[in-house]
Amino acid sequence: MNKDRKTYDGLSIFIHWLTAITVIGLFAVGLWMVDLNYYSQWYKPVPHWHKSVGICLALVTIFRLIWKHIKKQPAIGGAAWEIAAAKVAHGLIYILLLSIFISGYLISTADGRSIEVFDWFAVPSMGELFPNQADIAGEVHYYLAFTLIGLASLHALAALKHHFINKDNTLKKMLGVK
Repeated sequence: MNKDRKTYDGLSIFIHWLTAITVIGLFAVGLWMVDLNYYSQWYKPVPHWHKSVGICLALVTIFRLIWKHIKKQPAIGGAAWEIAAAKVAHGLIYILLLSIFISGYLISTADGRSIEVFDWFAVPSMGELFPNQADIAGEVHYYLAFTLIGLASLHALAALKHHFINKDNTLKKMLGVK
């Protein structure tokens, strides 16, 4: 952390908002696509896009974690308990994201097929690593996604609380405003 830095850098801001929009989109599409039947015109393309965007977001998230350690970040403001809560929430968000990526991979590759990412490249399968892998990973993926959306909602509410009630620069830092 760097107390001198007042806002996040442009790349960090871009990745933050891209991730937020992508997670919300993947969540909505994920809920919709599980009810598609074989005869739907969306049965094949929507899961392909969901997986492709998910893999791309996984790569962006890994880059983001590396970037976070390279680039100086502004200090977290607030009371001691708020700083601790923010650090825990951020850590949990990353753990949830990585766990969702892993469970999605386990769902998609349990049958031995690789994941084609926008026809750019393929992520190879390790096959079925444990019995009922696709079903178990699917349940995990589902509940982790709801947990992530819940935690991200709390994260957003906390930023709004800081902006409108505390009247500090917590939200402004992620908007690039001083």
